Amino acid sequence: MILLTRIVFGGASLLLLLLALGLVFLGVCEALRAVVSPDHSGVDALLDVLGYIIVAIAVFDVAKYLFEEEVQRGKEKRSAAEARRSLTKFLSTIVIAVFLEALVVVFKTAREDVALLIYPTALLVAAVIVLVGLGAFQRFSAAVEEKVGVEDEAADRADAAKAARRRTVVKPPA
Repeated sequence: MILLTRIVFGGASLLLLLLALGLVFLGVCEALRAVVSPDHSGVDALLDVLGYIIVAIAVFDVAKYLFEEEVQRGKEKRSAAEARRSLTKFLSTIVIAVFLEALVVVFKTAREDVALLIYPTALLVAAVIVLVGLGAFQRFSAAVEEKVGVEDEAADRADAAKAARRRTVVKPPA
């Protein structure tokens, strides 16, 4: 079952990687088409490409995360600190992508219709909420790790002491 899970996650990672590359290619093709076409503005085309690339980076990061966490590591037992660092790294990339995408949408919307700036502003607010949530997660999980780590160390010492006592018990000669 573990092998099947790794194969599925590996395939999903590869598919996401190919989709990310497709987004970059599509963005570049549309930019070239917009530059050739007299109907479109070059700035709008560049902002579109930037949006595609930002989304592609986020998709690529999801693919990389799935590959590293599910295919390479599998179901290895990890520490809570390692899991927290991994999740933080992943979410940080997503938050950065959302911020960048929101900025691109702000610039595009400001050029077209300023009255529609409420939507990119809502996207920026959502990114800030995710960032604050990530900070709260970091704080709470670090506090729990500290508390659980002390308890785990005490339990490990008690287990080691029990094992040492069992080894030192002298058996009577038979």
